[in-house]
Amino acid sequence: MRIILLGPPGAGKGTQAKLISNEFRIIHLSTGDIFRRNIHQKTPLGLEAEEFIHSGRLVPDELTVKLVKDRISQKDCSFGYLLDGFPRTVNQGLELDFILKAQGKKLDRVLLIEVPLDYIVERNTGRMVCPHCDLSYHVKYNPPNIVGICDSCSGKLIQRKDDLEHTVKERLYVYESQTQPLIEYYKEKDILKEVDGFRGIDEVFEDIRKELKDIKE
Repeated sequence: MRIILLGPPGAGKGTQAKLISNEFRIIHLSTGDIFRRNIHQKTPLGLEAEEFIHSGRLVPDELTVKLVKDRISQKDCSFGYLLDGFPRTVNQGLELDFILKAQGKKLDRVLLIEVPLDYIVERNTGRMVCPHCDLSYHVKYNPPNIVGICDSCSGKLIQRKDDLEHTVKERLYVYESQTQPLIEYYKEKDILKEVDGFRGIDEVFEDIRKELKDIKE
């Protein structure tokens, strides 16, 4: 089983990816993990990627594709995998198609977790964390007992830079501009399935499980 998980940042892809991986016994592959693994192992590709990451530049498509190709060619991926964070663009999607064709394999399913973007902005920008014990709160959905103070260690809560409103909106803009054409690409190939992510974790996973249970090797 080879599947892709799409959805806006903050849609809960990471949580669902772990559930899918456990249920169907396939490897969960995120581009971030692939980059970190290669950098840690000091592979030639990892050292090349490290130069871009440490200088604050995006890892170019050509290098990202090489890293993903190397990872999905390894033995532990022979029974299937879930790609999370790749592809992000139509160009990356085309490159993945070429890789799979050369391997004599195919992509089985693309799952799109849909969540209203205004909800994602509200959920992310309302998040606060304790820098001392790393507990997470939300001003609306999970507030601390005392505003701005951690319930556990009484540390002062902070808002991470990634959760600032302009940062969240910029990430969503990039997602929409890059990924919407990719969604259309997979719709045309008739392998994309949309899942309503604006529900509880278990409800979302149940729909995903139904979409994947009939896939045969």
